[in-house]
Amino acid sequence: MVAPHTVTALIGASGSGKSTLLRCADLLEEVDDGAIFLDGEEITDPRPDTDAVRRRIGVVFQAYNLFPHLTVLQNITPAPRRAHGLSRARAETDARERLGLGAKADEYPDRLSGGQQQRAAIVRALAVRPRLLLLDEITAALDPELVGEVLGLVREVKEDSMTMVIATHEMAFAREVVDQVCFLDAGVVLERGTPEEVFGAPREERTQRFLRRIVAAGRL
Repeated sequence: MVAPHTVTALIGASGSGKSTLLRCADLLEEVDDGAIFLDGEEITDPRPDTDAVRRRIGVVFQAYNLFPHLTVLQNITPAPRRAHGLSRARAETDARERLGLGAKADEYPDRLSGGQQQRAAIVRALAVRPRLLLLDEITAALDPELVGEVLGLVREVKEDSMTMVIATHEMAFAREVVDQVCFLDAGVVLERGTPEEVFGAPREERTQRFLRRIVAAGRL
């Protein structure tokens, strides 16, 4: 369960099911067992309007997925205008306030660093004012020196009380920032708890082995 206005980290080895779980939550994968609820509604029930569900969920993937022929600002503003009927001026004002890129808001994506592009992708997801934000390994494609600026934006988003679920390999960040940690193994949430519980005193032997490797690699 993910409580409103909290941040949950999904951790585990590659192939453990973190990305698949996020894709199921956004209805990008068919759920053949179990159920997912959003605001009390079972969104995995085939009857709900899929587009209406997705308007309440923002997703950011490893790849930035920005349109190369549009400026950063032009990448961000269409969604809130269509989803919420905002005027162009209001949508652009909101985007510039969130973006934190100054004049780079009018640049094309290929003129930006990877960190700036990923920041733009996060702002685009936030522009539709989602109830839930899903972040899938958003720093995986970045050079190490660019990771900090993207994670800094995630911290800012948390301060705005956004509900987030983050699949991540950034263990130190997860330990510092999130409210709940879920350890996945073979597609199953094997263990969950606070960062102190999961990182400090994991109960499951599989979790313990995973974290020992993380510590040995200097990533926690």
